[in-house]
Amino acid sequence: MKISREIKTAVLVLSGVLLMVFLINYLSGESLFDSNDAYYTEFDYNALTMASPVTVKGNNVGKIQEIIYDFKTGKTRVSFKVDDQLKFSKQTKVRLYKTGLMGGNALAIVVSNEGEAAKAGDFLVSEVEEDLISSLSNNFSGVSENLDATLSSADSLLVHLNTMVLDESDNGIKSAIAELNATMKSFKTLSYSVNSMVKENDEKLSAVLNNFDVITKDLAIITGDLKDVKISKTVANLDNTLLTVNNLMASIENGEGSMGKLLKDEGLYQNLEGAALQMKQLLEDMKLNPKRYVHFSVFGKKAKSYDADGNEIEDKD
Repeated sequence: MKISREIKTAVLVLSGVLLMVFLINYLSGESLFDSNDAYYTEFDYNALTMASPVTVKGNNVGKIQEIIYDFKTGKTRVSFKVDDQLKFSKQTKVRLYKTGLMGGNALAIVVSNEGEAAKAGDFLVSEVEEDLISSLSNNFSGVSENLDATLSSADSLLVHLNTMVLDESDNGIKSAIAELNATMKSFKTLSYSVNSMVKENDEKLSAVLNNFDVITKDLAIITGDLKDVKISKTVANLDNTLLTVNNLMASIENGEGSMGKLLKDEGLYQNLEGAALQMKQLLEDMKLNPKRYVHFSVFGKKAKSYDADGNEIEDKD
């Protein structure tokens, strides 16, 4: 069958149109052989173009379909498509972010699988990620304010230091430096005096050190002697002695032996107390009535007699 030239020309033109459409969609990130689902979100301002990519973790998974300004709400409504293999829930967020330092924006799908699964036509919550330049600008504004305050404080500090340096009173730095200089001179003089004293008493210091060396050696000898002493045997003898003393004290406490009976016999104590009392009364009576006990007569006169109460007894002869 012979095909006419007109048919060949028509087929060639249609093929070219289809190829052009395919290339345009391929360059824009959309494949004619993939089915896509459309979702919606909105932002307070528009920073996107129709060529802005839709990504998941940096991977291109779709494209923006439509950007419309809503006159009622004053927000920008964005419609976008993603590959039907991407599954996420309605809690997924759409993030607007910059793709580089020189500009360019894109949409990032922050996937969440919690809750009900999203489907075509659902509205997703949006958020805007602060870019590096804006963050640096905000931080620099705060740093500049802090820097101004720091420079102001430094200026005040320098003014105060200058005032203190120029102040020649007792509160000024000059006075403090002068006093420090005088103190250093005094310390220098004292060091010279100490050096002179050391030189003059060099021999005495040497003798003191030699004596200290001898004392140290003697202490070492004494320590060696103490080391050789049988301390355990001495402690054992002391223990035996203390045991003997304890037995002796126990026997005395029990009233055994002469010492125990002397300390524990109450009758003996009472007899001794009574004898002491009688001795005291006898001495007092001898002091008051010495004639009762001492009789002296030149002519042989008979001595007088007294009763138990000290009264004189008349002689009936």
